[in-house]
Amino acid sequence: LSLSASKLRDRDIVSKDLKLKDQDFLGEGSCVLSEMVTKRNRSLTLDLHNRNDHVLKNLGKLTVLAEETVTSRTAVEMTLQCTNLENKDLFSKSDPFLRISRIVETGGSVPICKTEVVDNNLNPIWRPVCLTMQQFVNKDNPLVIECFDFNNSGNHVLIGKLQKTVADLEILHKSRVGANFTSPPSGFRGNEKVLKGQLFVEGYAEKQLYSFLDYISNGFELSFMVAVDFTASNGDPRSPDSLHYIDPSGRLNAYQRAIMEVGDVIQFYDSDKRFPAWGFGARAYSGTVSHCFNLAGSPGAVEVEGVAGIMSAYASALQNFTLSGPTLFGHVVNKAAEIAVESLKYNQRKYFVLLIITDGVITDMLETKDALVRTSDLPLSVLIVGVGNADFTQMEILDADNGHRLESSTGRVATRDIVQFVPMREVHSGQISVVQALLEELPGQFLTYMRCRDIRPHNISAPQTSAPGPSYVV
Repeated sequence: LSLSASKLRDRDIVSKDLKLKDQDFLGEGSCVLSEMVTKRNRSLTLDLHNRNDHVLKNLGKLTVLAEETVTSRTAVEMTLQCTNLENKDLFSKSDPFLRISRIVETGGSVPICKTEVVDNNLNPIWRPVCLTMQQFVNKDNPLVIECFDFNNSGNHVLIGKLQKTVADLEILHKSRVGANFTSPPSGFRGNEKVLKGQLFVEGYAEKQLYSFLDYISNGFELSFMVAVDFTASNGDPRSPDSLHYIDPSGRLNAYQRAIMEVGDVIQFYDSDKRFPAWGFGARAYSGTVSHCFNLAGSPGAVEVEGVAGIMSAYASALQNFTLSGPTLFGHVVNKAAEIAVESLKYNQRKYFVLLIITDGVITDMLETKDALVRTSDLPLSVLIVGVGNADFTQMEILDADNGHRLESSTGRVATRDIVQFVPMREVHSGQISVVQALLEELPGQFLTYMRCRDIRPHNISAPQTSAPGPSYVV
Protein backbone atom coordinates (compact mmCIF):
# COMPACT_ATOMS: atom_id res chain seq x y z
CA LEU A 1 0.00 0.00 0.00
CA SER A 2 1.38 3.39 -0.92
CA LEU A 3 0.02 6.77 0.16
CA SER A 4 0.52 9.91 -1.91
CA ALA A 5 -0.53 13.54 -1.57
CA SER A 6 -2.17 14.71 -4.77
CA LYS A 7 -1.14 18.05 -6.25
CA LEU A 8 -4.37 18.04 -8.22
CA ARG A 9 -7.31 20.03 -6.95
CA ASP A 10 -10.04 18.14 -8.81
CA ARG A 11 -11.52 15.91 -6.08
CA ASP A 12 -13.66 14.04 -8.62
CA ILE A 13 -10.72 12.65 -10.55
CA VAL A 14 -10.83 8.89 -11.00
CA SER A 15 -8.06 7.17 -9.03
CA LYS A 16 -6.86 5.16 -12.02
CA ASP A 17 -6.27 8.42 -13.92
CA LEU A 18 -3.82 9.71 -11.31
CA LYS A 19 -0.21 9.91 -12.48
CA LEU A 20 1.80 8.72 -9.50
CA LYS A 21 4.97 10.45 -10.70
CA ASP A 22 3.19 13.78 -10.28
CA GLN A 23 2.22 13.06 -6.67
CA ASP A 24 4.15 13.63 -3.46
CA PHE A 25 5.05 10.30 -1.86
CA LEU A 26 4.06 10.19 1.81
CA GLY A 27 4.98 6.63 2.75
CA GLU A 28 4.25 2.94 2.22
CA GLY A 29 3.54 -0.18 4.24
CA SER A 30 2.96 -3.83 3.46
CA CYS A 31 1.06 -6.77 4.92
CA VAL A 32 -0.33 -10.16 3.98
CA LEU A 33 -4.11 -10.04 3.56
CA SER A 34 -4.49 -12.99 5.93
CA GLU A 35 -2.98 -10.81 8.69
CA MET A 36 -5.96 -8.51 8.31
CA VAL A 37 -8.87 -10.91 7.91
CA THR A 38 -7.85 -13.01 10.92
CA LYS A 39 -8.31 -10.00 13.23
CA ARG A 40 -11.63 -9.91 15.08
CA ASN A 41 -12.37 -6.39 13.79
CA ARG A 42 -10.82 -7.19 10.35
CA SER A 43 -8.59 -4.14 10.50
CA LEU A 44 -4.83 -3.68 10.65
CA THR A 45 -2.73 -0.60 11.35
CA LEU A 46 0.50 -0.33 9.34
CA ASP A 47 3.54 1.84 10.00
CA LEU A 48 4.39 3.86 6.89
CA HIS A 49 8.02 4.26 5.84
CA ASN A 50 10.16 5.30 2.87
CA ARG A 51 10.66 3.13 -0.18
CA ASN A 52 13.77 0.93 -0.10
CA ASP A 53 15.04 2.78 2.95
CA HIS A 54 17.38 0.87 5.21
CA VAL A 55 16.51 3.28 8.01
CA LEU A 56 12.79 2.66 8.57
CA LYS A 57 11.81 6.17 9.58
CA ASN A 58 8.21 6.29 10.82
CA LEU A 59 6.14 8.39 8.41
CA GLY A 60 2.82 7.87 10.14
CA LYS A 61 0.27 5.09 10.31
CA LEU A 62 -2.40 3.74 7.99
CA THR A 63 -5.35 1.63 9.16
CA VAL A 64 -6.91 -0.72 6.61
CA LEU A 65 -10.34 -2.29 7.11
CA ALA A 66 -11.55 -5.38 5.21
CA GLU A 67 -15.25 -5.75 4.45
CA GLU A 68 -17.21 -8.53 2.75
CA THR A 69 -19.96 -7.84 0.26
CA VAL A 70 -23.42 -8.59 1.67
CA THR A 71 -24.46 -10.47 -1.45
CA SER A 72 -21.96 -13.22 -0.68
CA ARG A 73 -24.22 -14.30 2.23
CA THR A 74 -27.35 -14.86 0.14
CA ALA A 75 -27.75 -18.27 -1.51
CA VAL A 76 -30.23 -20.69 -3.01
CA GLU A 77 -29.97 -24.42 -2.34
CA MET A 78 -31.67 -26.77 -4.80
CA THR A 79 -32.05 -30.51 -5.23
CA LEU A 80 -32.18 -31.29 -8.96
CA GLN A 81 -33.45 -34.42 -10.67
CA CYS A 82 -33.78 -35.52 -14.28
CA THR A 83 -36.07 -38.09 -15.87
CA ASN A 84 -36.11 -39.91 -19.22
CA LEU A 85 -32.65 -38.75 -20.30
CA GLU A 86 -31.48 -39.87 -23.72
CA ASN A 87 -28.88 -42.65 -23.49
CA LYS A 88 -25.54 -41.75 -25.08
CA ASP A 89 -23.65 -44.98 -24.29
CA LEU A 90 -23.64 -48.14 -26.42
CA PHE A 91 -23.14 -50.86 -23.80
CA SER A 92 -24.45 -49.19 -20.65
CA LYS A 93 -26.49 -46.20 -19.54
CA SER A 94 -25.21 -42.63 -19.53
CA ASP A 95 -23.31 -41.22 -16.51
CA PRO A 96 -24.98 -37.79 -16.29
CA PHE A 97 -23.93 -34.60 -14.53
CA LEU A 98 -25.23 -31.04 -14.72
CA ARG A 99 -23.31 -27.85 -15.45
CA ILE A 100 -24.95 -24.53 -14.60
CA SER A 101 -23.68 -21.34 -16.26
CA ARG A 102 -24.62 -17.68 -15.92
CA ILE A 103 -25.30 -15.66 -19.08
CA VAL A 104 -23.26 -12.47 -19.10
CA GLU A 105 -23.93 -9.13 -20.80
CA THR A 106 -21.69 -9.94 -23.77
CA GLY A 107 -23.95 -12.89 -24.62
CA GLY A 108 -21.56 -15.62 -23.53
CA SER A 109 -21.83 -17.76 -20.42
CA VAL A 110 -19.68 -18.42 -17.35
CA PRO A 111 -19.88 -21.80 -15.55
CA ILE A 112 -20.77 -21.33 -11.88
CA CYS A 113 -21.65 -24.82 -10.64
CA LYS A 114 -21.26 -28.51 -11.52
CA THR A 115 -22.92 -31.51 -9.90
CA GLU A 116 -21.27 -34.83 -9.17
CA VAL A 117 -21.53 -37.65 -11.73
CA VAL A 118 -24.27 -40.26 -11.25
CA ASP A 119 -23.16 -43.52 -12.82
CA ASN A 120 -25.31 -45.57 -15.19
CA ASN A 121 -28.60 -43.74 -14.59
CA LEU A 122 -31.09 -42.05 -16.93
CA ASN A 123 -33.23 -40.75 -14.04
CA PRO A 124 -30.57 -39.25 -11.76
CA ILE A 125 -31.03 -37.18 -8.64
CA TRP A 126 -28.02 -35.20 -7.42
CA ARG A 127 -26.92 -34.00 -4.03
CA PRO A 128 -28.14 -30.46 -3.28
CA VAL A 129 -26.31 -27.68 -5.07
CA CYS A 130 -25.89 -24.20 -3.63
CA LEU A 131 -25.68 -21.03 -5.72
CA THR A 132 -24.71 -17.77 -4.06
CA MET A 133 -25.98 -14.42 -5.25
CA GLN A 134 -22.41 -13.64 -6.24
CA GLN A 135 -22.78 -16.43 -8.77
CA PHE A 136 -26.27 -15.88 -10.18
CA VAL A 137 -26.38 -12.05 -9.56
CA ASN A 138 -30.18 -11.88 -9.20
CA LYS A 139 -33.17 -14.21 -9.46
CA ASP A 140 -34.10 -12.93 -12.93
CA ASN A 141 -30.68 -13.44 -14.50
CA PRO A 142 -30.77 -16.24 -17.16
CA LEU A 143 -28.93 -19.48 -16.37
CA VAL A 144 -28.01 -22.21 -18.83
CA ILE A 145 -28.39 -25.73 -17.42
CA GLU A 146 -26.65 -28.41 -19.46
CA CYS A 147 -26.76 -32.16 -18.86
CA PHE A 148 -23.70 -34.14 -20.02
CA ASP A 149 -22.77 -37.82 -20.23
CA PHE A 150 -19.42 -38.07 -18.41
CA ASN A 151 -16.44 -39.59 -20.24
CA ASN A 152 -13.03 -40.24 -18.70
CA SER A 153 -11.37 -38.70 -21.74
CA GLY A 154 -12.90 -35.34 -20.89
CA ASN A 155 -14.95 -35.33 -24.09
CA HIS A 156 -18.31 -35.24 -22.32
CA VAL A 157 -21.36 -35.68 -24.56
CA LEU A 158 -24.17 -33.15 -24.32
CA ILE A 159 -27.48 -34.85 -23.54
CA GLY A 160 -29.57 -31.68 -23.53
CA LYS A 161 -29.78 -28.14 -22.21
CA LEU A 162 -32.33 -25.53 -21.15
CA GLN A 163 -32.39 -21.92 -20.00
CA LYS A 164 -34.09 -20.80 -16.79
CA THR A 165 -33.73 -18.11 -14.14
CA VAL A 166 -33.57 -18.84 -10.44
CA ALA A 167 -37.10 -17.46 -10.23
CA ASP A 168 -38.19 -19.96 -12.91
CA LEU A 169 -36.60 -22.82 -10.96
CA GLU A 170 -38.47 -21.75 -7.83
CA ILE A 171 -41.74 -21.89 -9.80
CA LEU A 172 -40.87 -25.37 -11.08
CA HIS A 173 -40.41 -26.49 -7.50
CA LYS A 174 -43.69 -25.01 -6.28
CA SER A 175 -45.71 -26.33 -9.22
CA ARG A 176 -44.05 -29.78 -9.15
CA VAL A 177 -43.63 -29.82 -12.92
CA GLY A 178 -40.58 -30.48 -15.05
CA ALA A 179 -38.89 -28.49 -17.82
CA ASN A 180 -37.92 -30.25 -21.06
CA PHE A 181 -34.35 -30.26 -22.29
CA THR A 182 -33.61 -29.30 -25.87
CA SER A 183 -30.85 -30.36 -28.24
CA PRO A 184 -28.91 -27.88 -30.41
CA PRO A 185 -30.20 -27.34 -33.98
CA SER A 186 -28.73 -29.62 -36.63
CA GLY A 187 -27.83 -28.11 -39.96
CA PHE A 188 -27.90 -24.48 -41.08
CA ARG A 189 -31.68 -24.03 -40.81
CA GLY A 190 -32.41 -26.61 -38.17
CA ASN A 191 -34.47 -25.86 -35.08
CA GLU A 192 -33.89 -26.90 -31.51
CA LYS A 193 -35.43 -30.27 -30.78
CA VAL A 194 -37.52 -30.65 -27.63
CA LEU A 195 -36.44 -33.82 -25.82
CA LYS A 196 -38.34 -36.22 -23.57
CA GLY A 197 -35.78 -35.69 -20.82
CA GLN A 198 -36.93 -33.27 -18.12
CA LEU A 199 -35.42 -31.35 -15.20
CA PHE A 200 -37.26 -31.26 -11.88
CA VAL A 201 -36.49 -29.12 -8.84
CA GLU A 202 -37.16 -31.50 -5.95
CA GLY A 203 -35.95 -29.12 -3.25
CA TYR A 204 -35.62 -25.34 -3.10
CA ALA A 205 -34.59 -23.09 -0.18
CA GLU A 206 -33.23 -19.57 0.12
CA LYS A 207 -30.58 -19.28 2.82
CA GLN A 208 -28.11 -16.90 4.42
CA LEU A 209 -24.59 -18.33 4.64
CA TYR A 210 -21.74 -17.99 7.06
CA SER A 211 -18.63 -17.07 5.13
CA PHE A 212 -15.09 -18.30 5.59
CA LEU A 213 -14.19 -14.93 7.10
CA ASP A 214 -17.07 -15.18 9.59
CA TYR A 215 -15.35 -18.21 11.10
CA ILE A 216 -11.76 -17.00 10.85
CA SER A 217 -12.45 -13.59 12.42
CA ASN A 218 -14.33 -15.29 15.28
CA GLY A 219 -11.56 -17.48 16.60
CA PHE A 220 -11.51 -20.45 14.21
CA GLU A 221 -8.02 -21.49 13.10
CA LEU A 222 -6.27 -23.32 10.29
CA SER A 223 -3.54 -25.46 11.86
CA PHE A 224 -0.69 -26.15 9.47
CA MET A 225 1.17 -29.49 9.19
CA VAL A 226 3.81 -30.52 6.66
CA ALA A 227 5.23 -33.86 5.46
CA VAL A 228 8.32 -34.04 3.20
CA ASP A 229 9.30 -36.87 0.84
CA PHE A 230 12.77 -38.24 1.71
CA THR A 231 12.80 -41.13 -0.77
CA ALA A 232 15.91 -41.91 -2.82
CA SER A 233 14.31 -40.89 -6.13
CA ASN A 234 14.93 -37.27 -5.10
CA GLY A 235 18.65 -37.78 -5.72
CA ASP A 236 21.66 -37.40 -3.43
CA PRO A 237 21.18 -34.14 -1.47
CA ARG A 238 24.90 -33.39 -1.94
CA SER A 239 24.44 -33.22 -5.72
CA PRO A 240 23.22 -29.95 -7.35
CA ASP A 241 20.91 -32.13 -9.48
CA SER A 242 19.04 -33.35 -6.40
CA LEU A 243 15.61 -31.98 -5.58
CA HIS A 244 16.84 -31.79 -1.97
CA TYR A 245 20.06 -29.88 -2.77
CA ILE A 246 20.61 -26.97 -0.37
CA ASP A 247 22.18 -24.23 -2.48
CA PRO A 248 24.91 -22.33 -0.58
CA SER A 249 23.87 -19.17 -2.46
CA GLY A 250 20.53 -19.24 -0.66
CA ARG A 251 18.43 -20.17 -3.70
CA LEU A 252 15.51 -22.28 -2.48
CA ASN A 253 14.90 -25.78 -3.82
CA ALA A 254 11.36 -26.90 -4.73
CA TYR A 255 10.70 -28.34 -1.26
CA GLN A 256 11.82 -25.15 0.47
CA ARG A 257 9.76 -23.03 -1.91
CA ALA A 258 6.58 -24.99 -1.24
CA ILE A 259 7.11 -24.81 2.53
CA MET A 260 7.79 -21.08 2.44
CA GLU A 261 5.05 -20.05 0.04
CA VAL A 262 2.24 -22.06 1.63
CA GLY A 263 3.48 -21.63 5.20
CA ASP A 264 3.78 -17.86 4.89
CA VAL A 265 0.04 -17.69 4.18
CA ILE A 266 -1.29 -20.41 6.48
CA GLN A 267 0.73 -19.30 9.53
CA PHE A 268 -1.44 -16.23 10.12
CA TYR A 269 -4.49 -18.46 10.56
CA ASP A 270 -2.78 -20.34 13.44
CA SER A 271 -2.52 -18.48 16.76
CA ASP A 272 0.48 -20.29 18.30
CA LYS A 273 2.36 -20.83 15.00
CA ARG A 274 3.63 -24.22 16.16
CA PHE A 275 3.50 -26.77 13.35
CA PRO A 276 3.87 -30.57 13.26
CA ALA A 277 6.56 -31.44 10.70
CA TRP A 278 7.34 -34.94 9.42
CA GLY A 279 9.43 -36.70 6.84
CA PHE A 280 8.77 -40.06 5.19
CA GLY A 281 10.72 -42.64 3.20
CA ALA A 282 14.11 -42.21 4.93
CA ARG A 283 16.49 -44.48 6.83
CA ALA A 284 17.76 -43.39 10.21
CA TYR A 285 21.36 -44.13 11.19
CA SER A 286 19.95 -46.99 13.25
CA GLY A 287 19.13 -48.63 9.92
CA THR A 288 15.34 -48.52 10.20
CA VAL A 289 13.26 -47.05 7.37
CA SER A 290 10.52 -44.75 8.65
CA HIS A 291 7.45 -43.57 6.75
CA CYS A 292 6.56 -40.90 9.32
CA PHE A 293 9.36 -39.43 11.43
CA ASN A 294 9.63 -36.07 13.18
CA LEU A 295 11.75 -33.59 11.23
CA ALA A 296 12.81 -32.06 14.55
CA GLY A 297 14.72 -35.30 15.26
CA SER A 298 13.50 -36.12 18.75
CA PRO A 299 10.80 -38.82 19.03
CA GLY A 300 8.73 -36.53 21.22
CA ALA A 301 9.27 -33.24 19.38
CA VAL A 302 6.44 -33.20 16.86
CA GLU A 303 5.99 -29.43 16.54
CA VAL A 304 8.44 -26.78 15.42
CA GLU A 305 8.32 -23.01 15.84
CA GLY A 306 6.95 -21.20 12.80
CA VAL A 307 7.84 -21.57 9.13
CA ALA A 308 11.49 -20.85 9.96
CA GLY A 309 11.38 -23.85 12.30
CA ILE A 310 10.11 -26.11 9.51
CA MET A 311 12.88 -24.90 7.19
CA SER A 312 15.55 -25.48 9.83
CA ALA A 313 14.23 -28.94 10.76
CA TYR A 314 14.08 -29.92 7.08
CA ALA A 315 17.71 -28.91 6.48
CA SER A 316 18.79 -30.73 9.64
CA ALA A 317 16.93 -33.92 8.71
CA LEU A 318 18.84 -34.07 5.40
CA GLN A 319 22.01 -34.42 7.49
CA ASN A 320 20.60 -37.01 9.89
CA PHE A 321 18.64 -39.35 7.61
CA THR A 322 19.53 -41.33 4.48
CA LEU A 323 17.11 -41.17 1.58
CA SER A 324 15.41 -44.53 1.04
CA GLY A 325 11.89 -45.66 0.09
CA PRO A 326 9.29 -46.66 -0.96
CA THR A 327 6.92 -43.66 -1.20
CA LEU A 328 4.05 -44.20 1.24
CA PHE A 329 1.43 -41.55 2.12
CA GLY A 330 -0.84 -43.60 4.37
CA HIS A 331 1.32 -43.21 7.49
CA VAL A 332 1.44 -39.40 7.46
CA VAL A 333 -2.25 -39.08 6.56
CA ASN A 334 -3.14 -41.34 9.50
CA LYS A 335 -0.83 -39.38 11.81
CA ALA A 336 -2.50 -36.09 10.82
CA ALA A 337 -5.91 -37.71 11.33
CA GLU A 338 -4.90 -38.79 14.86
CA ILE A 339 -4.10 -35.18 15.74
CA ALA A 340 -7.42 -33.98 14.30
CA VAL A 341 -9.34 -36.64 16.27
CA GLU A 342 -7.57 -35.69 19.50
CA SER A 343 -8.29 -32.00 18.91
CA LEU A 344 -12.02 -32.66 18.51
CA LYS A 345 -12.19 -33.87 22.11
CA TYR A 346 -11.70 -30.33 23.41
CA ASN A 347 -11.86 -27.89 20.49
CA GLN A 348 -14.16 -27.61 17.45
CA ARG A 349 -12.50 -24.39 16.30
CA LYS A 350 -9.44 -25.98 14.73
CA TYR A 351 -9.27 -27.14 11.12
CA PHE A 352 -6.08 -28.87 10.04
CA VAL A 353 -4.21 -28.46 6.75
CA LEU A 354 -1.62 -31.13 5.85
CA LEU A 355 0.89 -30.17 3.15
CA ILE A 356 2.59 -33.19 1.52
CA ILE A 357 5.51 -32.43 -0.80
CA THR A 358 6.61 -35.36 -2.97
CA ASP A 359 8.65 -36.15 -6.06
CA GLY A 360 7.08 -39.38 -7.24
CA VAL A 361 4.42 -42.01 -7.58
CA ILE A 362 3.12 -43.49 -4.34
CA THR A 363 3.20 -47.25 -3.84
CA ASP A 364 0.41 -47.53 -1.28
CA MET A 365 -2.47 -46.16 -3.34
CA LEU A 366 -5.13 -48.42 -1.76
CA GLU A 367 -3.96 -47.66 1.79
CA THR A 368 -3.81 -43.94 0.99
CA LYS A 369 -7.33 -43.96 -0.46
CA ASP A 370 -8.61 -45.79 2.63
CA ALA A 371 -6.91 -43.25 4.91
CA LEU A 372 -8.28 -40.26 2.95
CA VAL A 373 -11.83 -41.66 2.89
CA ARG A 374 -11.72 -42.14 6.67
CA THR A 375 -10.24 -38.66 7.09
CA SER A 376 -13.00 -37.03 5.02
CA ASP A 377 -15.14 -37.04 8.18
CA LEU A 378 -12.51 -35.04 10.11
CA PRO A 379 -11.58 -31.32 10.14
CA LEU A 380 -8.65 -31.88 7.77
CA SER A 381 -7.64 -31.00 4.21
CA VAL A 382 -4.63 -32.44 2.38
CA LEU A 383 -2.59 -30.30 -0.01
CA ILE A 384 -0.13 -32.17 -2.26
CA VAL A 385 2.69 -30.49 -4.19
CA GLY A 386 4.43 -32.61 -6.81
CA VAL A 387 8.05 -31.62 -7.49
CA GLY A 388 10.27 -32.89 -10.30
CA ASN A 389 9.22 -34.49 -13.56
CA ALA A 390 7.54 -37.72 -12.44
CA ASP A 391 4.21 -38.98 -13.78
CA PHE A 392 1.68 -37.65 -11.27
CA THR A 393 -1.42 -39.32 -12.74
CA GLN A 394 -2.11 -41.06 -9.43
CA MET A 395 -2.17 -37.73 -7.64
CA GLU A 396 -4.89 -36.51 -9.98
CA ILE A 397 -6.94 -39.55 -8.91
CA LEU A 398 -6.56 -38.58 -5.25
CA ASP A 399 -7.62 -35.01 -6.09
CA ALA A 400 -10.99 -36.31 -7.34
CA ASP A 401 -11.66 -33.21 -9.46
CA ASN A 402 -13.21 -35.41 -12.19
CA GLY A 403 -16.54 -35.49 -10.37
CA HIS A 404 -16.02 -38.89 -8.71
CA ARG A 405 -15.31 -38.90 -4.97
CA LEU A 406 -12.65 -41.21 -3.60
CA GLU A 407 -13.79 -44.72 -2.78
CA SER A 408 -12.09 -47.00 -0.26
CA SER A 409 -11.19 -50.67 -0.75
CA THR A 410 -14.39 -51.60 1.12
CA GLY A 411 -16.60 -49.49 -1.16
CA ARG A 412 -17.08 -46.57 1.24
CA VAL A 413 -17.24 -43.19 -0.56
CA ALA A 414 -15.58 -40.08 0.89
CA THR A 415 -18.07 -37.70 2.51
CA ARG A 416 -16.32 -34.75 0.83
CA ASP A 417 -13.31 -33.92 -1.33
CA ILE A 418 -10.38 -33.03 0.95
CA VAL A 419 -7.41 -33.25 -1.46
CA GLN A 420 -5.93 -30.59 -3.71
CA PHE A 421 -2.94 -31.53 -5.91
CA VAL A 422 -0.69 -29.18 -7.86
CA PRO A 423 2.43 -30.20 -9.84
CA MET A 424 5.12 -27.57 -9.34
CA ARG A 425 6.14 -27.74 -13.01
CA GLU A 426 2.70 -26.43 -14.04
CA VAL A 427 3.08 -23.58 -11.58
CA HIS A 428 6.44 -22.77 -13.14
CA SER A 429 5.14 -22.93 -16.71
CA GLY A 430 2.14 -20.74 -15.97
CA GLN A 431 1.92 -17.39 -14.24
CA ILE A 432 0.14 -18.57 -11.11
CA SER A 433 1.58 -19.06 -7.65
CA VAL A 434 1.68 -22.38 -5.86
CA VAL A 435 -0.31 -20.70 -3.07
CA GLN A 436 -3.16 -19.69 -5.36
CA ALA A 437 -3.27 -23.09 -7.05
CA LEU A 438 -3.19 -25.04 -3.77
CA LEU A 439 -5.43 -22.96 -1.56
CA GLU A 440 -8.29 -22.02 -3.88
CA GLU A 441 -10.42 -25.00 -2.79
CA LEU A 442 -9.53 -24.86 0.91
CA PRO A 443 -12.25 -22.41 2.09
CA GLY A 444 -14.91 -24.51 0.38
CA GLN A 445 -13.62 -27.68 2.05
CA PHE A 446 -13.54 -25.88 5.41
CA LEU A 447 -17.10 -24.59 5.02
CA THR A 448 -18.45 -27.95 3.86
CA TYR A 449 -17.11 -29.56 7.02
CA MET A 450 -18.60 -26.85 9.28
CA ARG A 451 -21.96 -27.01 7.47
CA CYS A 452 -22.30 -30.77 7.76
CA ARG A 453 -21.87 -30.52 11.52
CA ASP A 454 -23.82 -27.29 11.97
CA ILE A 455 -20.81 -25.67 13.65
CA ARG A 456 -21.41 -21.92 13.74
CA PRO A 457 -19.20 -18.94 14.58
CA HIS A 458 -20.18 -16.99 17.67
CA ASN A 459 -21.04 -13.30 17.89
CA ILE A 460 -22.86 -13.34 14.54
CA SER A 461 -26.57 -13.24 13.85
CA ALA A 462 -27.51 -16.81 13.03
CA PRO A 463 -28.17 -17.43 9.34
CA GLN A 464 -28.84 -20.96 8.16
CA THR A 465 -25.71 -22.73 7.07
CA SER A 466 -25.32 -24.26 3.65
CA ALA A 467 -22.79 -25.22 1.04
CA PRO A 468 -20.08 -22.66 0.27
CA GLY A 469 -19.85 -20.40 -2.72
CA PRO A 470 -16.49 -19.62 -4.33
CA SER A 471 -13.91 -18.22 -1.97
CA TYR A 472 -10.15 -18.15 -1.63
CA VAL A 473 -7.58 -18.23 1.11
CA VAL A 474 -5.43 -15.16 0.64
